[in-house]
Amino acid sequence: MASHMIRKLTYHPKLYLGNGISGKKLDKIKKKLHTRPFLVNVSLITIASNPKEQLDILDARQIAQPYYKDLELYVVGIASDHEEAVTLVEQIVKECLKERGDCALKEYLLC
Repeated sequence: MASHMIRKLTYHPKLYLGNGISGKKLDKIKKKLHTRPFLVNVSLITIASNPKEQLDILDARQIAQPYYKDLELYVVGIASDHEEAVTLVEQIVKECLKERGDCALKEYLLC
């Protein structure tokens, strides 16, 4: 039954998308993430749930695990694989440095 639960996912208004994620596929991916997140080749960049960390990169299949059922995840990026997700994180860091002059990614993304 856990695979049919509606997960608590919130998306950043300026969602960062990897080159492998087309706008057409995005709606389908979002729908599946909420109900049946057994997606291969989808990595999520989220605000870290651990206060000592800034961002997490998760394989979409991870959020099907019971640990994630009650967590609210704030998704800032979606990529087609881990390597593409790392590239998006690099892009976010560069933007944050340019805008704020620091690497306070949580504050930058949540403002």
